[in-house]
Parts: sequence; structure tokens; C-alpha cells
Amino acid sequence: MIKDNQKVFNRLMVIVDAVITAVSFMSAYYFKFYVLNNGPGPGVLPVGDYYMLLLFLVPVYMLLYYSCSVYAPKRTVRRRFEIYGIIKANTIGLVALIIILYMIIREINFSRSVIAFFYVFNVFFTSCFRLSLRKGLRTIRSKGYNLKHILLVGYSRAAEEYIDRLTDNPQWGYVACGILDDHIPAGTLYKGVKVLGRLGNLEVILPENRLDEIAISLSLQDYDRLEGIVAVCEKSGVHTKFIPDYNSLIPSKPYTEDLMGLPVINIRYVPLTNTGNILIKRAVDIVGSLFGIVITSPIMLLSAIAVKLTSPGPVIFKQERVGLHNKTFNMYKFRSMEKQAPGEEKKAWTVRNDPRVTPVGKFLRRTSLDELPQLFNILRGDMSLVGPRPERPLFVRKFQEEIPRYMVKHQVRPGLTGWAQVNGLRGDTSIRKRIEYDIYYIENWTLGFDMKIILMTFFTGFINKNAY
Repeated sequence: MIKDNQKVFNRLMVIVDAVITAVSFMSAYYFKFYVLNNGPGPGVLPVGDYYMLLLFLVPVYMLLYYSCSVYAPKRTVRRRFEIYGIIKANTIGLVALIIILYMIIREINFSRSVIAFFYVFNVFFTSCFRLSLRKGLRTIRSKGYNLKHILLVGYSRAAEEYIDRLTDNPQWGYVACGILDDHIPAGTLYKGVKVLGRLGNLEVILPENRLDEIAISLSLQDYDRLEGIVAVCEKSGVHTKFIPDYNSLIPSKPYTEDLMGLPVINIRYVPLTNTGNILIKRAVDIVGSLFGIVITSPIMLLSAIAVKLTSPGPVIFKQERVGLHNKTFNMYKFRSMEKQAPGEEKKAWTVRNDPRVTPVGKFLRRTSLDELPQLFNILRGDMSLVGPRPERPLFVRKFQEEIPRYMVKHQVRPGLTGWAQVNGLRGDTSIRKRIEYDIYYIENWTLGFDMKIILMTFFTGFINKNAY
């Protein structure tokens, strides 16, 4: 079984990585001095010194690979995350090597070009090996080898979702052998996986079957059985994992706290509740909004003139929106409609060919130029450069009753642009889908993520096909 061979496989991986590291380093040496040059010149350290450095380099890099999870099981990990781990380990190694060689022990005669070539070669060769290995394992698994056999204990929504993912990703090499449950009749099938019997049969099945894993997927009504089932599984020595039936309530990466030995799971982790993150984001918002106001001031001036000359009424339209912590604020936009009676615009969204929209307003909406005055909202602190788009109080009250988790978006400042918007969810599009993207952004916020969204906003363009 796989669990008997996993340790041997991991040891082989370490040996192969050690060989690749050594080969990459010496390839960098020969590439520098024999491909780019006609051999080592005067003052160059002998090759023996580079070999001596390898005695230190190889074990350190293997430890870095381990600490960066390069040797973690890769069945369900995407390729980009595996490559990221390799790049991360090599980058740390490169920085450490430079500091040790040139600042601590001051061995300035080691070629900097060799070190740079080593970084590139090692990342490239290791990545190529891992990708080739991944492809080979997928081929082997498609032929019925290198599979992990799993028994699910409990029939629930979580069990069905788990089976769905295994079925949709055969390259992972997981096979669900069956399900045990007290409420579903034996013989019931779900996507080819059969209910084998009751939970009490677990003590009989475990000694008779060579299973690789047990997945405890009890429904909420059976959680009083959890402790006993875990005890039986642990007694068998089979690797056991727990798939909670309340996964719809918690994020995919739950934020846990340790209260003097008592684990506490936060229902939702919001990075922007951290004071440091708040200050960083606010500083970026202030600088970014000031820069945006200066750069776009000629465009805003022309837009204001066009609005004023083509229809009577104010240039700037103020609309009440719901922001951070459910507090309302006035959001600024260039007026794109004919002047209306107070309260009329609050009744409904703009629709296709809406007669209220002026010709200039239609252009401003399509190009998103009507949103530029919101840079002043950002400067004031009502909004952020990036975040979920704010909605009117009328629709917030409506959606909070109709759409689960809708109000989560108000745990952060609303944004001029957002993850949902750069993925095409703008204007008259699915609110439910938009909320999914907003919640993903809220739970996974980083400064780099903000920069990515800002760049995507420019590269995907400001044209809004769903704006009427």
C-alpha cells in the first residue's frame, strides 16, 4: 500500500533533489567559466573551493525544501503552488548564501555570476523534474496504480462534496471504497460509491481491509458519535481525516486561536481587522487617491463640462450607499441621468435603454468615467481603492434576507474596483456570484492581491458592457 512506500518515496525525493542541487551548482560554475569564458582566469578560486561549498549548500537546501513544504503530499496541490514552494526555498537560500559569503565570512572571491546562475538552474531543473514526476504519476494512476483507498464514515453533504471532488479529479489517485451510515440504507449509491453498512460495522471492516485513509464525514446529527469513531480509527492505526459538515459556515482556511490549550475556530478570518493591515491599506488609499486625482483631473474637468452643457442639473450626483460596519455615506459620481424628483432614483436599478440616461451619461457609464469622483470618497476614508462595491440601503435590506453571507462584505471598506468587477461581475450581473468573489477577497486580502486587482482593472479596461 501507498502508506508503506511513502517514506521510501520521500527519501528518494530528497536524494534526487540533493543531486539536482549539486548538478545545478556545478553547471553554473562551468557555464560561467567554460561557456561564457575561456576557462577560469587569474584570481579565480579553484574548483575545489566550490566543491567544498557544496558540502554546506546541499543539506541547507534540503532543510529549506522541507520548511517550505516542498515534500508535503502533492496529490491535491496545484502545480503553481508546488513551483511556488521551490522558488520560495531557492530565494531564501540565495539571500542566505549572499549574506553568509559576502557579509559574514567575507569570501568575496566567490563568483556572483555563479551564484546567480545556480539560482536559475536549480529552480528550472527542480521544477522540470517535479512537473515530469507529476505527469508520470498521473499516467500511472490512470492505469489503476498508485491509488489511495478511502472509507467514508458518515453520509452527509460534506461526504457528497468530497466524493464530487474525487470524481472530478481522478489524477489525485483517490478511490472511495464505500460509506458507512446509520440513516441511509445499505446499497445506496452516490456517483458509484456504495453505502456498505452501519457505523457499527467500522470495527469489523478496519481489521479486514487494508485502507489508506478514513474520512470521517458525519452529518451534524451524528456528532455525538464522533469521539467514539475517532477512538476506533486511531486504534486501527489508519490515517484519519475529518471533513466537517459545517464547511459552508467556515472559510476554507479557518483562523484558529489557542486559549490556553483550548482551540477556538473563528467563523471568518478577515485580515483587514488587523491594525497593521488597516494602516497599510489606508496609506496606499491616500497616496493612490491623490495620485489618481492629479492624473485624471483633466479628464474629470472635461467630463464635468460635458455634463453641465448637455443637461440641466448638478454635475456631481450624490447617492447614499452602505459602507464599512453598515454605516451609510454619500458616494460621488458624475451625473449621468436627467435630473429627477427626490427619491425617484432610489426605486430601481437602471435598465437597458433607460430613457433617464443622457447621451453623455451613457458614455460616462460605459467607460466608467462617472466613477472618477469616488477618488475623493477614498481620500475622505469612505471608500478604498479596492474592495466590494457599495450598494444602496434599499437593496442591502433586500439582499441580506435573500442572499446568505451578503452582509460579510461590510466588514471592509467598499472599493472603487474589486475582485468581482475585474472578473466581469459588474452592472446587471449575478449578485450571488458577486458576493462569492467579494468574500474570497475579504478572506484572502493581501497588499499584493490589491495590486493585482488594480493592474487587472487597467489591463481588462474600464469598459462596462453591463452598464446601462
